[in-house]
Amino acid sequence: MTVPARGHTVAVAALLAISLLSGCGAKSTAAGARPNRSPVASVPGALPRPDHIVLVIFENKAYQQVIGAKSAPFLTSLAHAGANFTNAHGEQHPSQPNYIAQLAGSTLGVKDDSCPQDLGNQPNLARQLLDHGDTFAGYSENQPGIGFTGCNSPDGSYARKHNPWADFANIPTALNLPLSALPADLTALPTVAVLVPNLCNDMHDCPVASGDAWAQHHLPSYLDWARTHNSLLIVTFDEDNGTNANHIPTLFVGPMVHPGDVAGRIDHYAILRTMEDMYGLAPLAEAATTPPITGIWAPGR
Repeated sequence: MTVPARGHTVAVAALLAISLLSGCGAKSTAAGARPNRSPVASVPGALPRPDHIVLVIFENKAYQQVIGAKSAPFLTSLAHAGANFTNAHGEQHPSQPNYIAQLAGSTLGVKDDSCPQDLGNQPNLARQLLDHGDTFAGYSENQPGIGFTGCNSPDGSYARKHNPWADFANIPTALNLPLSALPADLTALPTVAVLVPNLCNDMHDCPVASGDAWAQHHLPSYLDWARTHNSLLIVTFDEDNGTNANHIPTLFVGPMVHPGDVAGRIDHYAILRTMEDMYGLAPLAEAATTPPITGIWAPGR
């Protein structure tokens, strides 16, 4: 969804006007239902095109449990360093539908955490990127091996319900990777990389402090590199701690981002739409009626 513009181009201002007319203030219900809305046209060149995006997805925490919390000093520092979305929301409860929505622009009828899901060749961001000549990979901590399709790791620290790219037949198994396969040479990162910590480090089974410590260990090297390599970090959560509001932390950090709190309402579809518009991809399903995120981009980016 759009946010107040901060002195941008006419194209971005026009997109903001379209967004407002399309009803960007409408809220999804806890069940994920959305009002009928008209498609929102893309504006070529209105958004920056990062060389790389790293999207990190944590679990089951409300905004106020993380941003500003004593147990999350690192994630709070990232919120201050980038665009901190104070009105971000998940689509549904429980976890799995939100992961699928983030990748496919729809929950594709999935309403629970049952495993395995077989979503066949339905459209998704990974397939879009590959067909466009870009690249994608998903990295899951403690996943037993490349292309693993089991529902859980033997030690129970990995769960396929948090790994939607394992559910699509049109995403190559070679792109379904353990976190240990993340390249040390960051220039070898795919265009879009999704990182999912294990069930402790994503805050599902462990306190917020565990996830914050994981983030502090894994993300600074990418952030330092991203500042000089036109790359973007997105941190979000699948859902909150079970409320109807489903109010989650979400933040964008990178050299193209103007820091500050952002009050406009967004969700996983808005994040997906933003990434699709960045790379010139046709928006999928609910993303087609969801405006991309504007008003946060630094001038000239």
